[in-house]
Amino acid sequence: MSGTIPWERVRRAGSKLTTPLLPDDYLTLLNPLWSSRELRGRVEKVVQETDDAATLVIRPGWGWRYDHRPGQYVGIGVQVDGKFQWRSYSVSSPPQRSYQPGSGRTIAITVRAMPEGFVSSHLVGGLEPGTIVRLALPEGDFVLPDPPPEKLLFLVGGSGVTPVMAMLRTLDRRSAGNGRAMPDVVLHYSSPTEDRMIFRHEIERLEEKYDELTVHKLFTETDGMLELADLDDLCPDWRERETYACGPGPMLDAITEHFEAADLEDHLHLERFSLDLGGDGGEGGEITFRNTGKTVEVDGATTVLEAGEEAGIGMPYGCRMGICHTCTLTLVSGKVRDLRNGDEFDSPNEPVQTCVTTAVGACTLDI
Repeated sequence: MSGTIPWERVRRAGSKLTTPLLPDDYLTLLNPLWSSRELRGRVEKVVQETDDAATLVIRPGWGWRYDHRPGQYVGIGVQVDGKFQWRSYSVSSPPQRSYQPGSGRTIAITVRAMPEGFVSSHLVGGLEPGTIVRLALPEGDFVLPDPPPEKLLFLVGGSGVTPVMAMLRTLDRRSAGNGRAMPDVVLHYSSPTEDRMIFRHEIERLEEKYDELTVHKLFTETDGMLELADLDDLCPDWRERETYACGPGPMLDAITEHFEAADLEDHLHLERFSLDLGGDGGEGGEITFRNTGKTVEVDGATTVLEAGEEAGIGMPYGCRMGICHTCTLTLVSGKVRDLRNGDEFDSPNEPVQTCVTTAVGACTLDI
């Protein structure tokens, strides 16, 4: 476009004039979001949702694509005690595929501070507006299709409401902005107490706004857990709906069993917040860490990252969940298996994420 500054050419030309620093180093001095090496974002504000949950409104920098689908998650890296820690959280805001005046083009993630989670506690209680964070692009298959199904059932528990909130906000925006009808939606929301119910007031406003939206609330500290046998009373036509479920593991296990018994697993969509490494491991074997001179024999349940740490090697790592790729090393020879999906990698010079892979026989990695 005429008059537009070709930034890529400027950076390449500038690199010859700014050695040993790169153009990005100088651009970052002007604006910390101007970096082509990594995705960054600035925390614009922190909105307290409940006593133990908050929404972080983040303005992404260069390289971000506003094309996530409702229900996806993003990786966020935040510095805690001098070290970047990575976690993934569902995007609770609807996609912004085009600029909207006054919106500022931000994304939002909603985090509940967990008793054992020092990162989540830091995000909820210790993160100040203006903080620069690292970002990973949206991922995940727990998404609302476009167009959405005519009949939907959401089964959520606790912070499992966050990806579903992005879906509800998207349906609301489509209905309000484009004149499309809101689908027939039933939401069953389990929360320990009313006060800990994230987005409670917004959901109540949406229920008042749309006759097509029905909300059932369950407070587990007084009412107990959701009994799947009660679905026939709560939502008599649940068998005819596409169902999206997100919440604690035991809840999702029970829902899965219930839908499988009804031969309806194809209509069930699940999102689990914890990494499932319960798949088949490798056979185990001898892992050699080239350049360190160290070799260790491991079983098929021990990840390459854990094996290196047991051998006393300073292994790189970040999230330890297969999100941030900080742990990635080059496979020199042999074979490893990804515990998340069973995929195997045996090509020389192939990058592997050591935190989620195990050895399949003897293998060598470059470190």
